[in-house]
Amino acid sequence: MKSKMLALLALTAAAIATPAFAADENNAAPGLTAAGAPLGLHGVDPVAFVEIGNRVEGTAEFTAVHDGVAYYFATRKNMNAFKRAPEKFLPANGGFCTFGVSVGKKFDGDPQYADIHNGKLYVFLNEDVFRNYQKNKDGVIAKAEKNWAKIQHAAAGDL
Repeated sequence: MKSKMLALLALTAAAIATPAFAADENNAAPGLTAAGAPLGLHGVDPVAFVEIGNRVEGTAEFTAVHDGVAYYFATRKNMNAFKRAPEKFLPANGGFCTFGVSVGKKFDGDPQYADIHNGKLYVFLNEDVFRNYQKNKDGVIAKAEKNWAKIQHAAAGDL
């Protein structure tokens, strides 16, 4: 009985640890969705965003989990497109604010302040940060790409 209890505790700890690791590398909401993973991109459908540039709220009915993060979609078609090629639709820098990543920090990326640039989705903390990015998109993105390799695996609070 004691060994079964210890095994159950170990499995529970492992299940809890997995989403926490993903949340360090991906900007995801605290807590878990019904799919057992934290919600990414504030529930906005990444396929609709990339393909039509529109912030469409997804629904839990159409959920796909990628790298420990749940993404919601407005339609089954969008969910299936994501499952076929997630890298095409995932927000850059794990969904953290691209401008923040360009200066070595991890801040929330809010899809209300986002841009599709060269086919890739970039999200930002707020309107002021988004305006600064617009002054030098390619420069900010280049710095973010360089820094992301360094900070990707660091917890946001450690930066």
